[in-house]
Formats: sequence, structure tokens, C-alpha cells
Amino acid sequence: MFSLTVRDHMMIAHSFRSPRFGPAQALHGATYVVDVTFYRDELDADDLVVDIGLAGEQLREVVAEFNLGNLDDHEEFSGHNTTTEFMARVVHQRLAARIRSGALGAEAQGLKRLRVTLGESHVAWASYEQDL
Repeated sequence: MFSLTVRDHMMIAHSFRSPRFGPAQALHGATYVVDVTFYRDELDADDLVVDIGLAGEQLREVVAEFNLGNLDDHEEFSGHNTTTEFMARVVHQRLAARIRSGALGAEAQGLKRLRVTLGESHVAWASYEQDL
């Protein structure tokens, strides 16, 4: 299987609801390095996994929805802790929808799988991966 990864980042603020999170229940910030890996069985007619420019552009647009904002202000996240794991799935879902809509080009319909990894630091990261 072939893969291609693009990277961006986002800086967010958020708070958690549960004693399990200790001091992170208070409003705090995080900077995530966002890696997205696209997978396909065979290269497309131009010998690509996906157009790297379009992939980077679409990732940039997705992270722009959250960058420099407070995730607590997003009504769609009400009732959820916007953990690294949770946000990896959110980014995955948004990119998968863009692939289905054709935003990454018709050739991207041949993609088989997508993995999104959010790195909190050099020692901790979380991923969400699913077939398309």
C-alpha cells in the first residue's frame, strides 16, 4: 500500500469536564502538530497517492476552523471533552468529507484509508484511522 503524509499545526484553547483531568479542567492551551496520512493500494494515473498541494491546502482549511480559537466555544463539541484523541477524529471526519466531495480531485476517490495524528509534544500524540 502507498501512503503520503502532509503536516500542519493548530493552536487551540480548551478546558475539560471531569476530575480525571485535574488542573486541565481549567482553560488552557495546546499546540498540535497535525499529520495526515493518505493511503491507496495503487498509484493514480499520474503515479501519485494524492495531489500533495491539494492535500496540504485542504488540511490547512480544516485546521483554520480551530486555530487560535477556544474549542469550548464550538457548540458541536458541547458535552464532549475535546481531547487530542477526540480532535484527531474531528479532523479525520472533516477531511474524509472533503475527499468525498471532490475537494482533493477526482483521483482522490481511489484513496482507501486516512490516518490523522495530533502531536501534543515530542513524547505524546494520538491518532484516528479509518477506511474511507
